[in-house]
This record gives sequence, structure tokens and C-alpha cells, in this order.
Amino acid sequence: MAEWTDKELGLHLPIARRDFIGGVAAGAAMAAAPKALAQAAPTSAAASAAGSDYPPLLTGLRGQYPGSFEAAHMARDGDFTGALQAEDSGEHYDLVIVGGGISGLAAAYFYRQALGDDRKILILDNHDDFGGHAKRNEFHYEGRTILAYGGTMSIESPFPYSFTSKKLLAELGVDLTSYHRYETKAYDGLGSATFFDKEHFLADKLVTGTGAKPWPQFFAEAPLTGAVRGDLTRIFTEKVNYLPNLTPEARAEYLRHISYQDYLLKHAKMLPESLPFFLGHYFRNNKRVDTLPAWEAALGGRMPGFAGMDLPEQITAEAQHFHWPDGNATVARLLVSRLIPGAFPSDKLDQESVVLAPARYAALDNPANPTRIRLKSMVIRAEHIGKPARQTEKAVRVVYVKDGKRVSVTGANVIMACFNMVIPFIVPELPQPQKDALHYASKVPMQYTNVLVKNWRPWAKLGVKSIGAPNGYHIGASLDTPMNIGGYASALTPDEPVVIHMVRNPNQPGLPRKEQNRLGRAMMLAEEYPAIEREIRLQLQRMLGGAGFNAARDIAAITVNRWPHGYAYTYDTLGDPEVPDELRPHVIGRQTFGRIAIANADAAGSAFTNTAIDMGERAVQECLISRGLI
Repeated sequence: MAEWTDKELGLHLPIARRDFIGGVAAGAAMAAAPKALAQAAPTSAAASAAGSDYPPLLTGLRGQYPGSFEAAHMARDGDFTGALQAEDSGEHYDLVIVGGGISGLAAAYFYRQALGDDRKILILDNHDDFGGHAKRNEFHYEGRTILAYGGTMSIESPFPYSFTSKKLLAELGVDLTSYHRYETKAYDGLGSATFFDKEHFLADKLVTGTGAKPWPQFFAEAPLTGAVRGDLTRIFTEKVNYLPNLTPEARAEYLRHISYQDYLLKHAKMLPESLPFFLGHYFRNNKRVDTLPAWEAALGGRMPGFAGMDLPEQITAEAQHFHWPDGNATVARLLVSRLIPGAFPSDKLDQESVVLAPARYAALDNPANPTRIRLKSMVIRAEHIGKPARQTEKAVRVVYVKDGKRVSVTGANVIMACFNMVIPFIVPELPQPQKDALHYASKVPMQYTNVLVKNWRPWAKLGVKSIGAPNGYHIGASLDTPMNIGGYASALTPDEPVVIHMVRNPNQPGLPRKEQNRLGRAMMLAEEYPAIEREIRLQLQRMLGGAGFNAARDIAAITVNRWPHGYAYTYDTLGDPEVPDELRPHVIGRQTFGRIAIANADAAGSAFTNTAIDMGERAVQECLISRGLI
């Protein structure tokens, strides 16, 4: 079929979806919202019908959803300059934490360890759920609970976890050596495929056996011109040293400063017409073929062009791996269970019992508890009361917006566990060099789309569990990792419902990576949910329709986790100056300012859970030093 209509794709059908704020279409609500910032809680059709506003169950547009970020953009645009009037709540805390992600939650945990569980802590977050990027997506379908991750996926890292982060996980009841017990074999025997689209190749066609079939056979089945087919086959199979006149060490140094795209075109002599096959490849931190240093492509071992080349040996020391059905939302949930009595059925949850434990959101901001989490509260100012070095208990005033009202609290210390780039607008008294450093990075825009389908028969028929999509709206789709943990069991047969996990990282090829991130972010924010849903349905239909998939019939629910400000920016050898670590922008930016410390993954220049934890611990130590407590 040349074109699929909205009706044929099922856009008119009553599945679990949402792009509404308090029952009003999001776009209309935002257009009509005055600068008083009336922020209503987003609700899903399914959750509303059940009389529930349980955040993990909300479908449609999630992540940084409409209503969660407008105040931050107003701060960016200068709407909150000068003296800020706010209702004085009369509340004072030992520590106020701005941001309820893993770094902020870990900071609260470490602060209590240092000074006692009775210390008063307030965590403020602009979203309707805690965890930051570590978001839990939950679906209830035909009597069963089906989980998915909406952001941070796993315990993993290209370098070992620190003592601090490993100790914290152990205290939360996580045994990193036990993961092998929980991932099931439901998808054993299933492989990978690549979807070639007609816009960039000769036709729409799904070719199975990516990386498993001999490359000549794989490309013979692909809809390519003869010239491109021969060129790609050559690149993937020949063992030639394309840099013969350099020593291994000089070769490595050269590869660090040339993009993988330039390497393929200039040295491997790849045809420009072959480039579309590589454009959909996603590398860590949203690097693409044109922004990835060729050295990183060589290190990965899976990209072609280096088989005939001698390179220096590299020491690899990756962290242990652990994945939960809801990703690292489990880590956030375990932290909250320790911080706030009554937030979960037990304060002794571990890596298994936490999986199906329901969170009690009404308990998060209980005045009876020393530690409180206040959601849907966007901080717009953190400022010292008097001189930053003054040793008073009420050292910092924090102003936030909740339900359209400005409210202030005070704290002996404040930890900014939010995005680096918003901090200069919230803490305007920071020195200009520190502001510049905080503005340096550009977070990675990303979208994790979770589609609940009634069965996975088309995948079983094709013999695949993951599909790459060069140039697609999503760069890939896969069956979510099958798990059996804590009473939760993923689908075992193709007739059972599963979540298809799809990844989108919008970018603009040909520009520097940070600029690509900024433009990708703008693209994401400009999209309305109906257009996003159409892209989801159309892409799945085009990829899987030949195996019997019908988007109108088979899709039961959609949750779009949109993160325009996604993973932390990491440096590379193409776009960032090579300077000593102490001169890196993230190190300059995270310096303590009076009683205000900074924690988040941005502060580590690393997009991993362990570094978020480490930065939380570091910020707590700096808070204690600022008050002469250590």
C-alpha cells in the first residue's frame, strides 16, 4: 500500500493514550495558560476512567510532558529576574534538593547517613513522578501488569562502578552478580533485522539476519543499486589497512580526530551513495557517523573498515550489568522506599520485592516525615540570604512554582540536582565563568517509545527480536527484555502481549554534535502527540506489515517518553578541546557556591547511573564542608 490513512493505522481507535492536561488538549491548554503558570496534572484516558492518577500508568506523552517544563523555559527567557515575590511557606529544612532524579535521591540518602535520619530534607521536582530520567511505564492489560522503562535502562557503564555507588546499591538490596537468574530465554533463537525504507533505498523491505548472515548474502537481499550493494559488501568484508603509512599509535591518534564518516569516504573510499545505510547507526551519547570519532568506531569492534588494521590494545573494564523491567526506575523506587516511611508497603524492599510494589504517592509529601518529596514543583530561584559565606541556618531561600503559585522555603544547604544548563537561570548570583561552564554542554534529545501490542507473532514469524531502521523516525525497535523477577513474568509465547521498545534521537547530519542536539531538541518540542502517534503506527506497519502486523488491530497502548533534555553530554575528541580534567567545563561548573552545591550526571560529564550517584555523594560532602561539619 502506497499510503496508509489515519483510519487504517488505527488513530481513531480508543486505546490508552494521552495528550491532555486536566481533560483539555495539551496544545490548547498551553496556548491559553497565563504566565501565572497554572499547571494541571496530566491524566490518561485509562487512568481517569479508573479514578486514578498513578503516574507510571499514564500513557500518551510522558517524559518532559506539557506542563512540566514551561516554568523552566520562562526562567531561561528572563521572566523571573530581579527580586522574586513568593508566598512564604514558613518551612525550613536542613537540606533542600532541586531535582528528584537518582542523583538527588542519592544525595538525600547520603545526607541522612552523614547527619541522621531525623534531618529535615525537601526534594522538589517539576514532574508528576520521581526518578528523573529513570521513569517507570506500567500497563494493565487483560488482568496482567506489563512494565517497561521510560528512560535510564540498566546498571551498566564503560568503566567500573565506584565503591560509593556499589555500596549504595548493596545497601538497597541489589546483588549485581545475580542478574543471570532473572533474564528468561523467551527470545532465544531470534535475531536482528534491518528495515530499508523507500525514501532512501529502492523500496520498503525488511531484511533479516543483520550481523548473522554472511554480508554478501545480506546485501544481496537488500533493495540497493548494484553499485551500492557492491560497495557495502566490500566495506564489510575486505581486510585492508586503509592507513598503511602510520604506526599503530599514530593511527589511533589520527582516528581520534577524524569522523567515522570522513574515514569511510576519504580512506575506505566508500561511495557517497552508500552513506544512508550508516546514517541510522546510533552510538553512545547520540553520536552518529558524522560526529563519531573513527577511533570510537574502531574500538567498538562491530563497525566495518578496521579489520585489516593494527591498533594499540585497549584495556576494557566495563561495569557489571543489571536490568529491571522498568529499568533504573527500580533504583529510584528503592531509594524512595528508604527515604520516606509509608511510600511503599515496606521499607525493606530489595531487587525482587520492589518490582511489583505499588508506590503510595500521597505519602511522599507527608509533613510527619523528616524527608519529603514535593512533585509538580518547578524551582525558579535559589539565592543566599545575605552573603554566601554567612554561617546561618537559614542560609538559602528557594522559590518554586506549584499549582500556579510561587512559594518559598529556606534551607541550611541546597543541592542543585537538576540539569546544568538551567542552573544559571535559577541561581543568578553565580560567577559568570561558572555560568558559562554550566551552559557548555548540550544534553542529548531522546525519545523512548513503548508500544503495548496484543501479541508478538509477527516477530516470531520473522525470527527477530530487534530491528534497525537507518533514517527512520525511530532508529530502531525491539522486544523488551524478557524478565522473571519478583513475581513479575514477561511473555513467554508469541500469543501473549509485550512491549515494543522504540528509540528516537533526532539530529541534523552535517552539523557539530552539540548543534545537532539543540536542533533535535527543537524538533521534539515542536511535535504534537497526534503526529508522533502517527509516525509510531506508520513505522511499525511498514516494518512488520509483511509478517501480519496490523497497527489498527494489534496496538493496545502507547507511552511516549519524550526527553528533549535527555542524557548528559559527554566529551569527544572531535568537538571538544583537549584540556586537563580540572579545566573541563563540568568540573568548573560543579564548584560549590556558598551553601549551594551541584549534583547530577551533567556534573560528571557522564550519562550513567553510577556517576549520578557519585555526584550526589560529592555534593553532600561539599555541603557538610560549607557548614564546617567535616
